[in-house]
Amino acid sequence: MLERLGMTVPIVQAPMAGTSTPALAAAVCDAGGLGSIGLGATDAAGAAAMIDEVRGRTARAFNVNVFVHRAPMRDAAREAAWIGAMAPLFATYGATPPAALRTIYTSFADDRAMQALLVDRAPRVVSFHFGLPDANVTGALRAAGCVLFASVTSLDEARAAEQAGIDVLVAQGVEAGGHRGVFDPDAPDDALGTMALTRLLAVRSGLPVIAAGGIMDGRGIRAALDLGAVAAQLGTAFVGCPESSADAAYRAALASEAARHTMMTRAISGRPARCLANLFTAWAAETAVPPAAYPVAYDAGKALAQAARATGEGGYGAQWAGQGAPLARAMPAAELMRTLIAELAAAG
Repeated sequence: MLERLGMTVPIVQAPMAGTSTPALAAAVCDAGGLGSIGLGATDAAGAAAMIDEVRGRTARAFNVNVFVHRAPMRDAAREAAWIGAMAPLFATYGATPPAALRTIYTSFADDRAMQALLVDRAPRVVSFHFGLPDANVTGALRAAGCVLFASVTSLDEARAAEQAGIDVLVAQGVEAGGHRGVFDPDAPDDALGTMALTRLLAVRSGLPVIAAGGIMDGRGIRAALDLGAVAAQLGTAFVGCPESSADAAYRAALASEAARHTMMTRAISGRPARCLANLFTAWAAETAVPPAAYPVAYDAGKALAQAARATGEGGYGAQWAGQGAPLARAMPAAELMRTLIAELAAAG
C-alpha cells in the first residue's frame, strides 16, 4: 500500500482541520511520508485552493480529509440554554454571545459541490472522519483513482468501512487529539486505546491499518508497526512545526504543563474531542448545561475564542492534542521527519 502512494517511510501526518496547512503537508510528502490537509472547516472553493497549493508545492501523493458527520438535530431550547450558559464568559471579555447559532460546517455527505470537486481534482488519497459517504460518492472517487481511508474506533466501524469499499483503516485510539471519529457520538464508546485497536483490526479486519493516537516518536511508530499496522499517523507531533497554523497561545500551551492534562470534551464543538486543559475545559467541567449539537455548538465556541483573543486571552481556543502531548517537539516539518525516521531506524 505504501508503495502505491509513493511513500518511502510509514509516517502519515494527521489532517488537522484548521491547523494543517499545504506547506506542512508538502514538507511531509517531500520527506517520504504522507502529508494531509483537512477540508472539514472549509467549502469547495477553499478546498480547491488548498489542493492546488499542495500540488504547487509537491509532486507527491497527499491526503485530503473530509468530515462525514450526520446533520445536526436542531433543538432551539437546547441551543438557547447553551448560549445562556456561555453568556457570562462572553461578558468577561466585553462581548455578547450570538443571538442564534448556525450549522457552520456542511457534512461531506450533503455537500454536492465538495463531492464534485474531489472527483474532479482526484487527490491520490481521500479520507473520511465521523462516518462514511454513500456508495455513489465512494464509487465516483474510486473511479477517479482515489485511494480511500476511513477513521474507525471499533471493529464494528471497521466492518462497515470494509463493506463500503474503503481501502485503508485509520485506527483512532482514544488517546488521539482532536475529534473522536466515532460514527455515532451518542452511542456507547468502548474507548479502545491505539495499541489494542490496532492489533484488533490487524488480526480481525481484511484491510491495511494505520495506527493513530498518542504516537509521537520513532519508537512509537515502531510499536505500531510491530502490532501489524502498515504506518502510523501523527497529529500532535506536527502542531509545533512552524508550517502549522497553530497560533501563539496554542503553541505556548502545548509547551506548558497543560500538555500533561489533555481531556475529552464536547463543550468546544458539540462532539467528543481531546484537547489541552484550558480555561474553556475548566468552565465546561463545572457547567451542567449540555452543549448544542455538533457543529452548532462550535459556532458559539469559535465566537467565544475570538472575543477572548481580542483581549489577549488565548485560553478558549480549540487546542487539540493527544495524550502524547508532553513529547511534542517544536521544529520544522522536514527536520521532524528526519528525526522520526532516524528514531524509527534506531528502534529496529
